[in-house]
This record gives sequence, structure tokens and C-alpha cells, in this order.
Amino acid sequence: MAIGMICEIPNGTQKQYDEVMKHLNLQGKLPTGCLSHFAGPQQGCWCVVDVWESKEAFEKFMQQKLGSALQKAGVPPIQPKFFPVHNTLKPAA
Repeated sequence: MAIGMICEIPNGTQKQYDEVMKHLNLQGKLPTGCLSHFAGPQQGCWCVVDVWESKEAFEKFMQQKLGSALQKAGVPPIQPKFFPVHNTLKPAA
């Protein structure tokens, strides 16, 4: 079952986000297990919203790549929130 992930990074910036993305070197592709990714500024924080195949897929990515990239960019430990995805709409083919 797909899960949604929301992470609000207090005082996070676009510069930090871009630095994390640089360290991840995803070359415009989603990491394995990630179905969608959105990020942007929100009042007082930087917000990331993803949909993952499973919580385990996110945790594996966190352990193998994201944790290190966050550290290198000077982002404090994150506290993601998860929720079950009930419905997903996609553009018509």
C-alpha cells in the first residue's frame, strides 16, 4: 500500500534543498520506491511531500542516501509524518 510522507523542515531553505538534491545526484529521476515528490517553501519552513510505495522504501532510501545528503547540506534531523494513501489521480493518457 502506498504511503504519503510530509516533512516540514523548520527554517529550511531552497538553498539547503538544492544542496541535498545535488548530493543525491538523482539526475532528474525519482529514487527507487518513490512515486512522486514535491517541495517548496511554507511559512517558516521548507516542506517536502512524497508518495512512496511503502514506508520501508522511504526508510531504505533514508538509510542509504538521504540521511548522508541531509547531513552534508547542514539540515538538522528530519521528522517525517506518514499517512496511508487512499486515492491517487493522474492525468489522462
